[in-house]
Amino acid sequence: MSVAFTKEQENEATAADLPDRPISPHPNLVTPEGLRLLDAALAEARAAYAAAQATGDIQQDRTAMARATRDLRYYSARRASAELIAPAADPDTVTFGGAVTFDREDGRRQTFRIVGEDEADPAKGSVSYVSPLARALMGKTIGDAATVAGGEVEIVAIG
Repeated sequence: MSVAFTKEQENEATAADLPDRPISPHPNLVTPEGLRLLDAALAEARAAYAAAQATGDIQQDRTAMARATRDLRYYSARRASAELIAPAADPDTVTFGGAVTFDREDGRRQTFRIVGEDEADPAKGSVSYVSPLARALMGKTIGDAATVAGGEVEIVAIG
């Protein structure tokens, strides 16, 4: 047996045994938009799984099947445990689903929306409700101060 064939088999076996995506121990709170994104990800995972099965040669592409199976398990579990939380209509305090704007000590003004874990994307202005930032700001009102990343911030808007 050639060494190349052996290495290919080992890589294939490793790919076929992809570890499951970790499921958070926190409640799976989602916004309406987060639920739509979760439904879309589940539909995509189902389509990928069906496509992997349809190829008929699962032995040839174990990686695609393993990835599709793993994603289907993850998104099925996340969808099943999703708890839809509608944002407050007119919040006086920082709450799940709402946006909060604050001023940092260095003069920067930042706005983040507090969302579920699967929906969070800090680069796009959303943070998970279990993040240190969100935990420091939840329950605060306009004018309140909070300690974030070792510095103090002042809440200037909630929406």
